Amino acid sequence: MKNIKKIVVKVGTSTITHPTGLLDLNRMESIVRQLVNIHNQDIQIVLVSSGAIGAGMGKLGLKKRPKTIPEKQSIAAVGQGILLHMYEKLFSEYGKTIAQILLTKDDIDHQTRFFNARNTCLTLIDKHVIPIVNENDAVAVDEIKVGDNDTLSALVAKLIGADLLIILSDIDGLYDCNPKEYDEACLIHYVDRITPQLEAMAGNPGSILGTGGMVTKINAAKIATSAGASMIIANGSIYNVINSILEGEEIGTLFDADCKILK
Repeated sequence: MKNIKKIVVKVGTSTITHPTGLLDLNRMESIVRQLVNIHNQDIQIVLVSSGAIGAGMGKLGLKKRPKTIPEKQSIAAVGQGILLHMYEKLFSEYGKTIAQILLTKDDIDHQTRFFNARNTCLTLIDKHVIPIVNENDAVAVDEIKVGDNDTLSALVAKLIGADLLIILSDIDGLYDCNPKEYDEACLIHYVDRITPQLEAMAGNPGSILGTGGMVTKINAAKIATSAGASMIIANGSIYNVINSILEGEEIGTLFDADCKILK
């Protein structure tokens, strides 16, 4: 962790929203303060933040996640503005400038668009701006969707050549079995190879507000480690979690940058 110079932090919907769907401002403020502290140490940061649909649901008073594409897109359009407004307000209190980048799968898959997105991110970083990335949910359809921000964050880590990807969620990390069903479940702290057996430990996708689960996080680990980045899954509710990780504390599950992927 002493050699980390460039990181991507992914914040899940469940980390920054209440069960009502409304934004958890205390949690957002804590995450922003940690990122600012890290940025002040001359570590480059990109934030991948979920929460647009969740924030839109809260604003519109919806109790269930919408199912149709037009509903999801319209709610994301409402929520994205709310989400970015709060990040702008919080980061500006510490004198930091942010920029919004909305991506689709086409931006990653097409070489020219990939390099355009990469150059934009790196230019912003060089200007000491903190890019905040999300999928362009308001216009993306299934054919051009990355699908979840775990995968998107890993692709962003690849895009900018990050040293470390931190995925913050409502889980402590990867367990050898479902901790909600088995009291004897053990947290796996270190992974240096991704095997079919390891993938079988992953549960079903997630919460009422989010789209991911452990399956998407393991897929993200494959992408990130293949690009030379380490990846950590940790619980976003842990006090000072990002700073503690960078200080070398054993938190969550670490996927080594040299992780082998076995079939």
